[in-house]
Amino acid sequence: MNNAELIRQAAQKYKKDMVAFARNIIRTPSFSCHEGKLVALIKKEMLKVGFDKVKIDRIGNIIGFIGRGRKKIMLDAHIDTVGIGDKTAWKIDPFSGLYKNDTIYGRGATDQKLSMSSMVYAGKIIKDLKLKGDYTLLVVGSVMEEDCDGLSLLHLINQEKIRPDYVVITEPTNLAVYRGHRGRMEMKVVVKGRSCHASAPGRGDNAVVKMSAIIKEITGLNKKLKKDKFLGKGTVAVTCIECKTPSLNAVPDECTIYLDRRLTLGESLKSSMAGIQRLPSVKKYGGKVEALQYDAVAWTGLKVSQEKYFPTWALPAGHKLVKAGVEAGRIALGRNPAVDKWVFSTNGTATAGRLGIPTIGFGPSNEIYAHTVNENMPAGDLVKAAAFYAAIPQCL
Repeated sequence: MNNAELIRQAAQKYKKDMVAFARNIIRTPSFSCHEGKLVALIKKEMLKVGFDKVKIDRIGNIIGFIGRGRKKIMLDAHIDTVGIGDKTAWKIDPFSGLYKNDTIYGRGATDQKLSMSSMVYAGKIIKDLKLKGDYTLLVVGSVMEEDCDGLSLLHLINQEKIRPDYVVITEPTNLAVYRGHRGRMEMKVVVKGRSCHASAPGRGDNAVVKMSAIIKEITGLNKKLKKDKFLGKGTVAVTCIECKTPSLNAVPDECTIYLDRRLTLGESLKSSMAGIQRLPSVKKYGGKVEALQYDAVAWTGLKVSQEKYFPTWALPAGHKLVKAGVEAGRIALGRNPAVDKWVFSTNGTATAGRLGIPTIGFGPSNEIYAHTVNENMPAGDLVKAAAFYAAIPQCL
C-alpha cells in the first residue's frame, strides 16, 4: 500500500473525531477580538492528538508544532467569525453545531474555523504514519481576520519571529488549489458644506448634494478600472454614507462616504486613492480622500493598529508550491484538483502580498456560503482536507 492510500485511509479513520471536534468549534462563538474560549478548545485538542508543542502568542493566535526540521510549512485558519446578523433569518441555532445529512451547519462552518479540525487531525495522521522529514509543520489558528485581513499573521511573523518558508491558507476553496486573489482597501471621502435652515436651502451649501455627484463618478469608475486575465477586474463600491447636520430641518454641512476598493494586479493603495482624487467632482467640491485605519484590542488585551490596505497577490502557476499543492490534492482526492483563485480576500494579503512568502490555498466547503445563514461544512470535505494537509509537507 502506498503513502497516498495510507493517508486517505487514516483521514477516513478519524472522520468521527473530526466531526465531533468541528461541532464543538461551532458551539464555541468566536467573534473577532473574542476568540479566547475557542483558542483554549483548540489547544486541548492539539495536545490530545500529540502535537509536539503548542504556543499562544501575544495577539492571541494559537500555533501547534509538528516536527523540528529546517523547512517551515504554515497551515493557517482564521478562527474568528462575523456576527450572525438577523437571527430570525436563520432556520437553525447558528451555534448548535447541527449535524445532519453528513453536513455540519452554523456560523463559521464555511468561513472558516472548521478547517482547524482538518488541520489538527492532519497532525495526528502525520504522527501516526510517521511521515517524517526535514520540516516543521506550523498549524495556526489566527485571530481578527474578519476585521483586518493579515494583521495577526504579520504579528506572528514580524513580532513573534515565526517566519514560514511556505504558507497554505485554508479558507474555503471547494477542495481546489488557489494561487491568489485581488487585494482590497477601505477609504473614505469627506465633503464640507454650509448649514442653514431647511426652509431656505439656497442660503446654505448642501454637502449631501455635492456628494451625490461624487458617488455617480465613483460608480462610473468601474468601467475604467484595470483588468487582469487571472484575477479579473478591479472594482469600487460605495458601502456607507453619513452626514452631519444640526437637525432634520437643516441643510447638512458635512457628508462622508466609505468605499470598498478591490485591487487587481497593477493597482495599489497609492494609485487607487489617486484615481478618486482625480475625479472632477472631488476636485470641484474639495473632497478629502483618506485610507481607513484599523484600531482594536485583541482578546489577550494587546492593542493593535493597521492601515486598511490589503495587497493583491498571485503565485505563478508553475511555482514549486503550486505544483506541490496539485500533488497533495491528487493524494487527497484521487484526482488532479482544479487550480483557481478566491473572489474574496484572505490572510494571504500578509504572507504573499506584503511579505512575499510563497502562499497557496486549499480548504473545505465552498466560499459561496461564507457570511450567509446557510453556512455549512460537508463532513467528507473535512476528511479530504485533512488528507491534503497531511500530504503537503511530503510534496515539498
